Amino acid sequence: MKRKRVIIMGAGGRDFHNFNMVYRDNPEYEVVAFTATQIPYQEDRIYPPELAGKLYPNGIPIYSEELLPKLIKEYNVDEVVFSYSDVSHVYVMNRASIVNSAGATFKLLGPNETFLKSSKPVVSVTAIRTGSGKSPVSRYIAKILSEEGFKVGVIRHPMAYGDLIIRRSMVFREVEDLDKYDLTIEEKEDIEPHLLKGFTVYIGVDYADVLEEAEKGSDVILWDGGNNDYPFIEPDIAFVVVDPYRWRHIDTYYPGEINVRMADAAIITKINTAPKEDIENAIAKVKEVNPDVEIFKAGIRYAPEKEVDIRGKKVVVIEDGPTTTHGDMGFGAAYLYAKENGAEIIDPKPYAVGSYKEVYRKYGHLKEVIPALGYSKEQMEELTRFLNNIPDIDLILSASPTKISRYLNIEKEIIQIYYELEDPEGAIKNYLLDRIRRVLEVKT
Repeated sequence: MKRKRVIIMGAGGRDFHNFNMVYRDNPEYEVVAFTATQIPYQEDRIYPPELAGKLYPNGIPIYSEELLPKLIKEYNVDEVVFSYSDVSHVYVMNRASIVNSAGATFKLLGPNETFLKSSKPVVSVTAIRTGSGKSPVSRYIAKILSEEGFKVGVIRHPMAYGDLIIRRSMVFREVEDLDKYDLTIEEKEDIEPHLLKGFTVYIGVDYADVLEEAEKGSDVILWDGGNNDYPFIEPDIAFVVVDPYRWRHIDTYYPGEINVRMADAAIITKINTAPKEDIENAIAKVKEVNPDVEIFKAGIRYAPEKEVDIRGKKVVVIEDGPTTTHGDMGFGAAYLYAKENGAEIIDPKPYAVGSYKEVYRKYGHLKEVIPALGYSKEQMEELTRFLNNIPDIDLILSASPTKISRYLNIEKEIIQIYYELEDPEGAIKNYLLDRIRRVLEVKT
């Protein structure tokens, strides 16, 4: 039997999971390549044979997505599987057109083929776009469950950088554990806040192994999603986080619309800063897409690590990288905090160095902010030089979820801006506890 020849399009996360779930050890298919985009430093690597399985003794090469039409012809490819997130529906169909015009079939894998199943109750937190507020929602849910006596294991969506074999399945129980691996700033941003709250985080490349490890020490599994991807593990309770600033993206970005349609509950965040009309439009659009979903409203509270009077001070603002780059948000928590407290925000763009110059060219929507890019040691060094280049400032405000002052040698003081969910009437808490008790009755 001739094996179907497949290319998997990805960005170092969902693509590897889809391969592990559907194609590894499957004699009907031959995956000839992965392609990579969106995240730098992913191409020109190998998905190693230790992870790829017995059918791939040499591993699987990873190429730049720009080479896709050439690869389809060169490898005589039958199918191309699109496996990454946070892109518009138009973008997805543009890629489908590229694939089909080269002669291959374009494919999207669904949850039934890619879900892992857990013996423990699973609560998932996903979103319509990256930067919608998943992290504070996840932290709040973990806190509520912990206060009820549940041991919560947080499984985080992957970011497959560095040595993939070493990162097959990782466990982080305390902040010091971050130093066991050569992690990027982006990885630390998503892991560290949970560790500071006392929760264990599980992350890796092979999520069957990750889930098995998490189940050993947990009563409840919390899926903390990445970008606007849907979960790798089948949820018993599915939350979707909706950013009212980007309510128009609810049914126009892939796969965020899937999250809305599959959700049990939608949380409209940022109600303390978003215009009232945007909040109302977000609620109406969610109801249109999923009439049966429960809808909650929540604010996001911004607070500095220490009280400093910034009124009239000249400040530079650092924000979470993915939120403000491919997430299309021109600003974030530190920018809002600076505006609300009367600081003068200095435009950093004229002082950009290295890859940051290209970032500002590529993402023209960015306001007077610096995305905390740390995909490599080189980028972290560039961020250091960038910040030290900016003259005549009083403070740096950073809303990167990891405390970058630990890793960068910056001349000016960096004030960390934290953000947490506000559940004004405890409605989300009450809903969560009622649902988790019902799930436990079924699962036990």
